[in-house]
Amino acid sequence: MIREVKAQSRGYFMTKKQKKNLKRIIVALAAFIVLVAADKILSAIGGGTAFPNGLASLIPNETFGWLLPFALFFSVYLYIGYGVLKKSAINIAHGQVFDENFLMAVATIGAFGLGVYTGITTHKPEGFDEACAVLLFFEVGEWFQSYAVGKSRKSITELMDIRPDFANVKREDGTEETVDPSEVKIGDIIVVKPGEKIPLDGVVVGGNSTLDTKALTGESLPAEVFVGSGVTSGTVNLTGTIEVKVEKLFGESTVSKILELVENASSEKSKSENFITKFAKYYTPVVVFSALALAVLPPLFIGITGNGWNAWAKWIYRALSFLVVSCPCALVISVPLSFFAGIGGASSKGILIKGSAYLEKFDKANVFVFDKTGTLTKGNFAVESVYPEEKRNEILSLAAIAEKQSNHPIALSIKKAYGKKISDGYVVEDIAGKGIKAVGEHTVLCGNEKLMKAFGVEFVPSDGVGTVVYVAKDGVFLGYIVIADEVKSEAKETIEYLNSIGARTVMLTGDNERIARHVAQKLGLTEFKASLLPQNKVEEVDRLLNEKKQSDVLCFVGDGINDAPVLMKSDIGISMGGVGSDAAIEASDVVLMYDDLRSIKIAKKLARKVMTIVYENIIFALAVKLAILILSALGIANMWIAVFGDVGVAVLAILNAMRANVKDKE
Repeated sequence: MIREVKAQSRGYFMTKKQKKNLKRIIVALAAFIVLVAADKILSAIGGGTAFPNGLASLIPNETFGWLLPFALFFSVYLYIGYGVLKKSAINIAHGQVFDENFLMAVATIGAFGLGVYTGITTHKPEGFDEACAVLLFFEVGEWFQSYAVGKSRKSITELMDIRPDFANVKREDGTEETVDPSEVKIGDIIVVKPGEKIPLDGVVVGGNSTLDTKALTGESLPAEVFVGSGVTSGTVNLTGTIEVKVEKLFGESTVSKILELVENASSEKSKSENFITKFAKYYTPVVVFSALALAVLPPLFIGITGNGWNAWAKWIYRALSFLVVSCPCALVISVPLSFFAGIGGASSKGILIKGSAYLEKFDKANVFVFDKTGTLTKGNFAVESVYPEEKRNEILSLAAIAEKQSNHPIALSIKKAYGKKISDGYVVEDIAGKGIKAVGEHTVLCGNEKLMKAFGVEFVPSDGVGTVVYVAKDGVFLGYIVIADEVKSEAKETIEYLNSIGARTVMLTGDNERIARHVAQKLGLTEFKASLLPQNKVEEVDRLLNEKKQSDVLCFVGDGINDAPVLMKSDIGISMGGVGSDAAIEASDVVLMYDDLRSIKIAKKLARKVMTIVYENIIFALAVKLAILILSALGIANMWIAVFGDVGVAVLAILNAMRANVKDKE
């Protein structure tokens, strides 16, 4: 199935079962149209005198004329509705009487019974075509439902394509054995060839290659890996053969956790779904007994007043129409389908939502609490500014000379910012707690304020936010470099959007007040708390939860293992990155696989769209059904209108629900 979906990447293709059902519907529909047309044409010939009763007129004996149209229409009925009748019988046997299959079976069999009655008594059988149409169009609605579910599931199964099929284990004698990934042990060496998926998490111990990681991270550019590089299951090896030492069992690997999350996405039902389930549970028995009362009480009353027992047929017909239109298909199908389509649409954008309950909550989310490092910032150092700017190249070149031999994150950021060949011929001396002295063509000092003071260099103190590296040449102060954690480019856009919809945006960080304030002002956050330990973050989230209104929904967005407690405490826990902390992924309700904060904006808009569709379907279905129920009870609406009230409304609701999985451009 997974491979089939992959091959059909341009769109959703029907399953064999859907194709079979569609062919069956087309055949039944064609036969039904021919029968109805023949019946009407025969009735119309000679102004209705030659064959006044349509198909029934083809049998000379009027008393048994109904047998021909009954046999023809009932054959089509059994062909298209055998499954419904079977399900109804099985459910009744198991004590599950009141469902849509029962309603359809009773209504249609009753209609055929009325047709036989009118055929015998009046020689004008009526209702065979209507009874057949009810079940035919009910199956049409069921097919649309199946198609809609399949289309939504496609978005999820595309993600499921990351599942590895096998692992090549390298044995001690050098041979390779192909096994199921679940059979591989920690410490085993696996061989991954070009074009193969990496089946388990581990570290490269042989070879080098490039990996396609977009299924997990959304990154379109291949990632280079070499000996010592960590690799994640679910990524695809592109170029060279690599050997990987397994560090996690298959059940604990990244791909397994993601697949488990997706497979269990339907377990947490929304309030809307639960309401509809309870509503249908009580609604269906009520309408069945209401239809029974409609069929029995009025004719009894009319019979007593002298209008005769012929009223039975009329009121039974009304009751049967009442049963058809009362079927809760439109609600029972469309509401869960709307959420399912929304979850499918979200997964296609790299947003994994663990259940419809969280999709519903996301629509109401109005308090967003962010961790800083790794969430709003990249979690790595980068040169933010150089003072004075006109001496930028000289300052960076001398700082790079001093930091040439160092692998400290500060040193690496300086060398990256310089980006040129670093001069040789300098003797480097590390001055503990202060910085570095490099002696060569010039004497270079590179470090903090203490280093400048120790060598008597007069300097201009920096007011920059971050780590400040002062640089002097031959005892003369040149300038300084401000190094800070890089703010994610998409963070500001996301915060601006949340602020625009009136949401409260809060940052919690362990960094000092000055750095926190700088980041908060740069991004436009409404508030922040700094110098927090992990337990302090929990306390702050507790405070925010107690402060908010009952209708408010608080989301916490984090990425690290230290965020797991607050992810669990919040109304919605959102973890950043499909390759982030296992604990964070397990504790969260929503996973942003692509590690892109703009996914929050997409999820928020999608949740709004899904809930709008859900409310539209509920209001539309109830309004139309109520109107037709009243008309059916009054005898104004016939079974054809009842068919629209059931199947027509269900199909329209399903088509509306499918909009939740339409892929937006953003």
